[in-house]
Amino acid sequence: MPKSNLTARAWIVSLGILLTFGLAWHLAVSGTSQTQAMDPEYAKLMGLSATQGKSAMPGPLDVIAKIWSHLKDPFYDKGPNDKGIGIQLAYSIGRVMLGYALAIVVALPLGFLIGMSPLMSKALDPFIQVLKPVSPLAWMPLALYTIKDSAISSIFVIFICSLWPMLINTAFGVASVRKEWVNVARTLEVGTFRRAFTVILPAAAPTIVTGMRISIGIAWLVIVAAEMLVGGTGIGYFVWNEWNNLSITNVITSILVIGLVGMLLDQALARVARAVHFPE
Repeated sequence: MPKSNLTARAWIVSLGILLTFGLAWHLAVSGTSQTQAMDPEYAKLMGLSATQGKSAMPGPLDVIAKIWSHLKDPFYDKGPNDKGIGIQLAYSIGRVMLGYALAIVVALPLGFLIGMSPLMSKALDPFIQVLKPVSPLAWMPLALYTIKDSAISSIFVIFICSLWPMLINTAFGVASVRKEWVNVARTLEVGTFRRAFTVILPAAAPTIVTGMRISIGIAWLVIVAAEMLVGGTGIGYFVWNEWNNLSITNVITSILVIGLVGMLLDQALARVARAVHFPE
């Protein structure tokens, strides 16, 4: 089957799934009332009266209308707790990019060192195995205590969570380069640094970029949770603030926006991965 034909059919199936889901969603919420009584325990927890109403689950048309209202003015700024979704996204993406860039600066050279040196690989492996499973958010209290700045602490958490996939994939890719190629470079008396850039880096590039692609997905996942913890600005804080305001429509809108931005970041790294891949 031609690739273009397969792509067109896949889009048709995806559209059918989306329409089916949207119709089921609309039918599921169309019978609900506009207000529902709060559970007394929940109302007490939130500091509200038990008789105060809350909005029913919004339908797809409500979410579409809310998305359109955000798109009309995404960068408004009416105070600390009332900023447009465009501003919130800009803060989040900026933090992710800074933490991610710092992780690249550390992970790639260290990964090359581990991959090229069996001694350093064995020496550093225990530290990597101990630190790698630690949840990035577990570092947040320590970061807040030492750095004393919520924005920089969020960047530090992004750095931590982005570091390990890149580091491990870089080390694996460098160590997996064909020994014949490295031996030929040594026979030609190519220096270590030149060998790393002209022989090892091109061969290990697909594996390295795969690690970078994994890292960007994890970084975008973690920033939402980190911003919920520290508050201030960012798409994570926006979700939490809208939940506190009981605006379920904005919460669903935020979820869709987070997913869309995550997909775009992943696809950008996927293009880079395809560009550096070459057949054996």
